[in-house]
Amino acid sequence: MTLLDVDDLSVRYDTREGPLHSVNGISFGIDDGINYALSGESASGKSTTAKAILGLLPDHAEIESGAIEFEGRDLRSLTPSERQDLLWEEIAFIPQTAIDALDPVMTAGAQIRQAIQTHRELSERNARRRARELFEMVGLDPDRVDDYPHQFSGGMRQRVVIAMALALDPKLIIADEPTTGLDVVVQDKIIDNILQIQEETDSSLLLITHDLSVIAETCDEMSVMYGGKIMEQGRVENLLLNPTNPYTMGLKNAFPALDDDADDLVSVPGKPPSLGTEPTGCVFEPRCPFSSEECATTEPDVETIPYRNQRVACHNADRAARIRQEADDASRWGGATEGSRSRDGEVLLEVTDLCKWYERSESLLGRFPIDGLSPTVTGISNSVRRWYEQRGEILNEVLRDGGSHVRAVDGVSLSVARGEILGVVGESGCGKTTLGQTLALLEDPTDGGFEFDGRSHEYYQDGNLQSFRQRVQIVFQNPYDSLNPRLTVEQLVKEPLTIHDYRTDEKPEAVREALEQVGMAPAENYLEKYPNELSGGQRQRVAIARALVIDPDFFICDEPASMLDVSLQAEVLNLLRTLANTRGIGVLYISHDLASLTQIADRLSIMYLGRFVEQGRTERVVNDPKHPYTEALLSAVPETDPRGSRERVFLDGNPSDPVGEPQGCRFAPRCPKVTDECLDAEPELDEWTEPDHSAACFRPAERSEPDEPARVSESVDD
Repeated sequence: MTLLDVDDLSVRYDTREGPLHSVNGISFGIDDGINYALSGESASGKSTTAKAILGLLPDHAEIESGAIEFEGRDLRSLTPSERQDLLWEEIAFIPQTAIDALDPVMTAGAQIRQAIQTHRELSERNARRRARELFEMVGLDPDRVDDYPHQFSGGMRQRVVIAMALALDPKLIIADEPTTGLDVVVQDKIIDNILQIQEETDSSLLLITHDLSVIAETCDEMSVMYGGKIMEQGRVENLLLNPTNPYTMGLKNAFPALDDDADDLVSVPGKPPSLGTEPTGCVFEPRCPFSSEECATTEPDVETIPYRNQRVACHNADRAARIRQEADDASRWGGATEGSRSRDGEVLLEVTDLCKWYERSESLLGRFPIDGLSPTVTGISNSVRRWYEQRGEILNEVLRDGGSHVRAVDGVSLSVARGEILGVVGESGCGKTTLGQTLALLEDPTDGGFEFDGRSHEYYQDGNLQSFRQRVQIVFQNPYDSLNPRLTVEQLVKEPLTIHDYRTDEKPEAVREALEQVGMAPAENYLEKYPNELSGGQRQRVAIARALVIDPDFFICDEPASMLDVSLQAEVLNLLRTLANTRGIGVLYISHDLASLTQIADRLSIMYLGRFVEQGRTERVVNDPKHPYTEALLSAVPETDPRGSRERVFLDGNPSDPVGEPQGCRFAPRCPKVTDECLDAEPELDEWTEPDHSAACFRPAERSEPDEPARVSESVDD
């Protein structure tokens, strides 16, 4: 039985620059009990399609044509009250950004109860009981239903939103990028939550994501969108194993996987269409390396491939097998970056026992009245906090004897050579960003320190910070926030030249060189544009050009590609690898995405609660992990092969707050291999060591046999 049927849907946005044809005649159906995915690059029309189904399009958007039916009911003809009854009851929505979906002045439980009582006559007591059941269902402590959104981590907030979506046992869940920006451990938990809950409630899923590995593990069928069009659709295993449209092949090439070689990461050349006018030919033709004359003049229809549950819009579908072979050659897509180079350059950055602690000198409980006590107080468990609340006591000495310090970075040592990329990996809250900011001297080290190009950090702090800023540049995670929206691209890239009084007589040439070095050529096409006129990948390229224009020696990159779709992510990763190889720039790349880092990093440092627990050459750490935490991170990376399966290694709880002196191994409370020794003493990073590989573990994992895969997977026949 067809649950949702979308037929010939077209959606237009009316903007100041003219109409924007975001969705152009797409059709797909979701049967009862099926998990369906919409995938494609940013601006392909995925989220607009979801908003059209839900009736959440903004005022300046209009559905031009098409039908949307849910169990035979015409969703477009529903009145606002009828639509309100349908949503939550039968169709639930999980948005991308949980913090924006939750009311900050209402407790999580109150928001869930509100959703329930709006649609059903239920007593406050029963609604509260249901909220607690939902918390338990998504893996949250039911005793935290009275906590506010800001008191949860990002992953926990996302699970609160999932709980709200499941409150009324809907038949269809629409999830728009539900795991984007989350670390792999949290992502894995959320995906597992959704799948388990679906099995219990027998609901269907419409998943909107650019993450092909998440699709491979969660969905039965999918449609690949580009420029508002369906390029290919059918069974997930057919599309991911035997893609027929060159665009799908390009997305696969761009997607990072743990078992890929660095040379295999290839971005789709060019940029997505503007959609200001409807295409006269194939919408992908300007970027397709296999296009023919017919592709430029005639738009292909979506046609069924005989004997296969697959449909494709491509004039060259009959040559798909040969095109697949050619698509594996990086040169057909404009070439891939050079692979990681050996670490033979001079050491540029040397960090020794670096600490960054934040002092809690004021009584943390005393800052708040008891009736509004903030549960975000670091280092005090919820159960202890509630104990104090119930008794109305304020303890002024709760965190005395040195326990009042948050040890965000707690004795870290590392080195980075010229032309080398060092990847720092760990869950959210492990101290990665604080480490990067401290090394950029945006924060003062508490203890220990570092040398940059042979001079200590005190030298640069003592009147030489300007020269340090010129030589060490930081690229932030979100280009939407790091670029001034009121400045043009030319002004943004020129600004560092003015600040540092560098190349003053040749600023226009320097700006053009920097833009073209990051792939924005010809530069004249971008100089007068504002950030809102650029794609996400182009904005990040401008951010890198802005850092590159003053010829730095070192880049600190804080999750610069985590919010980008796979092709744009590949562009940024390849760009950084090329800059390291050709210009000898040292790079500290901070990320929670192990699969991406394996493509460009020479070495990896695995970080947990302010310290490194494993370090080594990338291939050694990935293929032969020694620390249980590294094993857990690797096991949480989804498989890209829909036929495969993997053994999930779930970690109990979340990382503890890094407050006070740790007792024993700081990973011990979550470690599946913990021993008494781990509880008594903290292992040093060199507790286990061999050339180019070390781990802070008393009982490192046994070495894998050469022919034994590093990750548990098995092929399953269709």
